[in-house]
Amino acid sequence: MSFLFISCNSTNQDNEEVEDDEPQKSYTSMVNPFIGTAPLTDPEFIGYTPPEGWRVWAGLVFPGSSLPNAMVQLSPITEYGTGAGYEYEDTEILGFTHTNKGHWNLCNIPILPVSGNAKAPFKSSFSHNTESASPGYYEVNLDDYGIKVRLTSTLRSGFHEYTYENETDRKILFDLAKANHGVSNWEITQEDDYSISGFQHVGGDKIHFYAESNVNIKKLDVQKMGEKDGYAILSLEDGKNPVSLKIGLSYVNTENAAQNLKEEIGKADFEEIKKRANNTWEDLLKTIEVTGGNEKQNEMFYSSFYRSFLWPALRSDVNGEFKDVKGEIQKKDFNYYTNPSFWDTYRNKLVLLSIVSPEVTTDIIKTLIDKGEKTGFIPTFFHGDHAAPFIAGTYLRGNSSFDVEKAYELLLNNAYKDGGPRPHIKEYIEKGYISDPDVKNPEVETKAKAGVSKTLEYAYDDYSVAQLAKALGDEEKYEDLIKRSENYKNVFDTSTNFMRGRLENGDWISPFDTEYPYYEYMYREANAWQVSFFAPHNMPELVKLYGGADKFEEKLDSLFTLPWNPDHIARNVASFIGQYSHGNQPAHEAPFSYYFVDKPEKSQEIIDEILGDFYGVGEDGLALSGMDDAGEMSAWYVFSAMGLYPLSPADPEYLVTVPIFEEVKWNLPNGKTLTIDRANSGRNLKQIMVNDEELKGYFISHDLFKSGGEVEIITE
Repeated sequence: MSFLFISCNSTNQDNEEVEDDEPQKSYTSMVNPFIGTAPLTDPEFIGYTPPEGWRVWAGLVFPGSSLPNAMVQLSPITEYGTGAGYEYEDTEILGFTHTNKGHWNLCNIPILPVSGNAKAPFKSSFSHNTESASPGYYEVNLDDYGIKVRLTSTLRSGFHEYTYENETDRKILFDLAKANHGVSNWEITQEDDYSISGFQHVGGDKIHFYAESNVNIKKLDVQKMGEKDGYAILSLEDGKNPVSLKIGLSYVNTENAAQNLKEEIGKADFEEIKKRANNTWEDLLKTIEVTGGNEKQNEMFYSSFYRSFLWPALRSDVNGEFKDVKGEIQKKDFNYYTNPSFWDTYRNKLVLLSIVSPEVTTDIIKTLIDKGEKTGFIPTFFHGDHAAPFIAGTYLRGNSSFDVEKAYELLLNNAYKDGGPRPHIKEYIEKGYISDPDVKNPEVETKAKAGVSKTLEYAYDDYSVAQLAKALGDEEKYEDLIKRSENYKNVFDTSTNFMRGRLENGDWISPFDTEYPYYEYMYREANAWQVSFFAPHNMPELVKLYGGADKFEEKLDSLFTLPWNPDHIARNVASFIGQYSHGNQPAHEAPFSYYFVDKPEKSQEIIDEILGDFYGVGEDGLALSGMDDAGEMSAWYVFSAMGLYPLSPADPEYLVTVPIFEEVKWNLPNGKTLTIDRANSGRNLKQIMVNDEELKGYFISHDLFKSGGEVEIITE
């Protein structure tokens, strides 16, 4: 038998400081921003042979400079119209853009230093041998132009440093007609001998910029201002010294962009801004200290931790102004953010954010409320209504620094009213499920309602709002919503033991291929296997639906052993253990399901396989098994690697698994520490002791993150 010991202790502010001669540990040095930029190429690992010209949706992350949840995310772009603009296998850089996410959008304000008689199409070859990156920093050599590029950033500003081999013909391209989405208009103006300003209009966003050079701008040559094939080139005075280009962004106006630049960079030099960026990331990353892992585990943990804190992104300026959801300029007492990627990140990353960055979390919720007050609904992202578990879970974990009554009122609108973020809500309320049409010979991309997935997700969202209703004393709504939270049962076909689509008249959709993946028919980016274990709020009842523990376990065994059919090809459903796909979110709770038949060792076996074999893969060890989706896949790794997982993110509790590290220490914002010690190498969980008392079950309370305590986990 081996023993895993967790202790929680308050920091003692009265203790005398003890000198420590040991060098301070660098957490940023363990982050590799290139993880997730490389492609998946092995058909055996992918699960099928991708059609010619396909790049499986793996990673889709950027390696450039950013601060946590920043407006500016300054990164190289190698191809427009791609996930994050940068693909590791590419050999040419087209520019350096100032916004990012990894969802085929943004990549605004592209800038590229050039030299000599550079002509369109502007680009330069580069080598990974001269490329390096860390949180808050990126550098590369542009071989075609003989320029060394270094980048760093602040929350709202970017800092470029260019070292030109040639002292003459030094230029900077502003490729403002380009972004990852179509640019509708752009402008650029020279303000004086050292500064320029302008904007880029993409979709509903108008991104303003103000930039300053440390050398004289001899000429601004603008070709076809505002047009799709236009561009602008700054010609700089000759000289030997590196060129510094400081640029501030704003979604409000140029004056704010200039103020953002002045307040955040001002007269500071490149090294100072780089140091500040590194220190900011050090402060965040040292929130969780892990020891005892091997080199890959340490790198993967901190790279995933870093990647979990890049989205949502800041949108308000240093003076507090922002453009609201109606396009009006506002100024409030909180920072305004983009919407989180709820469909992906509600399950884990937003929980991690709420623990590590409670102030940012509060401002994000205040942003959602502000949007809701102007539209009548709390916004969602892509599918489901997953602001519900985010807001409910944050409140139930003890963060009440927002107007919870207003948030609750708006979430009720989401849950009951037409015209909001829940399509087909009327049918869902009336029938207890969402139907799909009878489609003959449906294909992967058949357009329909994704009725099974919506029903399952709405049921969980109903549960989440019900918890908020209960906490706020609204018994009537609690009873109604908690009853609705059982609607997942209405799409469970007991004759097949699968979540199955239903027609409008209630009949089961037939024929029924349990292995075939759909983007929008019955399921959302999944097949029947991948959604049939989703009821995180009521897993014991789900076990009963299957006919009891033995049948549930047998079905789970089949999930992880029935081979994927290589003829079933869906770009973002990949990387399989049996039918389980770690390459997309819909089944990410399934590995933990063995806990509910009292077989945690079976869950741990799957979890360990995923942690060991599905992150940092491929020829260069830089690929992920699927799209990171704004940090969800990264946060899955962080939680699973340290032995706590928020299976039901609306609930203030965590499922205990076995960490891969000997020690995990949380340095929490409230001054507490939570230390997890795994003294031995056993992987099978046998017992959990909390404050010397045996825990009944497998969940520990979030109270341990607030008041401290001791947890001893016995393994073999």
